[in-house]
Amino acid sequence: MTSVIKTHNLVKYFNDPVLFKVIKNISFEITKGEFVSVIGKSGSGKSTLLYILATMDSDYQGELLIEGETVSDKTEKERAYIRNKKIGFVFQFHYLLNEFSVLRNVMLPALKAGEREIDEIEQKAFEKLKLLGMESHANKKPHQLSGGEKQRVAIARSLINDPLIIMADEPTGNLDKHNSEIVFEIFGNLASAFNQTLLIVTHDIEFASRTHRIIELEDGRILFDRRN
Repeated sequence: MTSVIKTHNLVKYFNDPVLFKVIKNISFEITKGEFVSVIGKSGSGKSTLLYILATMDSDYQGELLIEGETVSDKTEKERAYIRNKKIGFVFQFHYLLNEFSVLRNVMLPALKAGEREIDEIEQKAFEKLKLLGMESHANKKPHQLSGGEKQRVAIARSLINDPLIIMADEPTGNLDKHNSEIVFEIFGNLASAFNQTLLIVTHDIEFASRTHRIIELEDGRILFDRRN
């Protein structure tokens, strides 16, 4: 199986107000097409770990490899390129820009990458919206959408650069049961139909139980790592 993300002895400290080890020697590997959930109580370190894996936090010890390439020693500019090119990120809060249309919001990461013509990016963004059943909302502004619709747009945006892996931090945290189910089905379809690799931090045990694999953190360590 192709390695997507691999960690070796990740250690992370916070200084708040004294030195505190929040991630403790974490090692694991995620391969192509896996749908992985990370669970754990508040304060277990799961969001901290996710931000390290997403290259948003470089202040740690140990090694992080993406597609077999060490990123721990990269410059911020190099990490930003890897992040935009290889990682699609979905936040708990959608972070859509109300001054832009839904379509333009989805286009933004590809515009930032600057590797395609605008017409091509626009077409691709529309295709991603269509994949998520949101094409009829393309010309609306985010404030005209429901919470569930906004999250689907955020997922479409995360897909625009055809990322190696989709990472999400509590993507159903602000959604009701119906919309949480829609989001799960979207992720499940991406994994099964498109072999998309997914790493989802969630408090939702029911959501996690239906993913391919669960990693549970406790006190900064992996308590267990099992396949469903």
